[in-house]
Amino acid sequence: MLNYVVRRLLWFPFLLLLITLITFALGYYGPGDPVQQRLGLRSNPETVARLRAEMGLDRPFIIQYFDYVGRAARGDFGESFPLFLNKPVSELIRDRMWVSIQLNFASLFVATLVGIPLGILAALFRNTLLDYFLMAGTVAGVSFPTFVVGPILMWVFIEQLGVLTVGWDGLFSSKAILPVFILSLGPIAVLARQTRANLSEVLDAEYVRTARAKGLPEHMVILSHAMRNAMIPLITIFGLMLGGLVGGAFVTETLFGIPGIGRLGLDAFFARDYPIIMALTLIIAVAYAFTNLLVDILYALIDPRIHYR
Repeated sequence: MLNYVVRRLLWFPFLLLLITLITFALGYYGPGDPVQQRLGLRSNPETVARLRAEMGLDRPFIIQYFDYVGRAARGDFGESFPLFLNKPVSELIRDRMWVSIQLNFASLFVATLVGIPLGILAALFRNTLLDYFLMAGTVAGVSFPTFVVGPILMWVFIEQLGVLTVGWDGLFSSKAILPVFILSLGPIAVLARQTRANLSEVLDAEYVRTARAKGLPEHMVILSHAMRNAMIPLITIFGLMLGGLVGGAFVTETLFGIPGIGRLGLDAFFARDYPIIMALTLIIAVAYAFTNLLVDILYALIDPRIHYR
């Protein structure tokens, strides 16, 4: 296991270099000129050339790329333009990342508390009215996109009832209720359906019937024997969700005026603020790389039969 972890960690720099190369190339050769956007379409060509030279954008691609990699390795992602004039990207991300992590972690926590028990309940009452009702609810939960559910709930609870407001005053304020609920709908549906499918398959296994034949209580059979093996596919889903904690929620944060990473990334995309886009891409890639490694380690801890060489 230790050798496997070390090998994976040694691959991280090569993976990140590939990601930064692709992202930087898209920004370098992509449509639009950030200097032209900053100065305006009718700006003087001499002024444009001077600003490009000051910002180092007139240098060859390979020189700009390695300069960016060297600064990014030290936590310096450059300065924002044209969205936030000359403001360090690292400060912009630091101010907003904690907001997105709180919001996404809360939604994942709610989804786990609700989705897995619903899946267990549906598996225990397979092919009954309760099972059909729960699975129909999960299909509905995963079918309606955020940009549809969000405005409807905002209209009901904010415009009509007036019991909630938009914005952000912290995770434990009333303003966080609707965003957390909306973000948890999809994960609840996914976890419930996956738990139901995995547990239904495991409950028909020989070792589960053997455990019941030995007289073990039903709750021990389910929690200690069946769920242990049913959790393995769920860990992959958790890994993807954990990796998304730092990525923010583009639509939800924009709808509710939450100053998170998702909203920052969306604003940067429309403004073609490539330093912010590249920094967010790199940070999200690092998060997913580490969560994938964590998932592989958890596989071996839950099921001793899994070995890595």
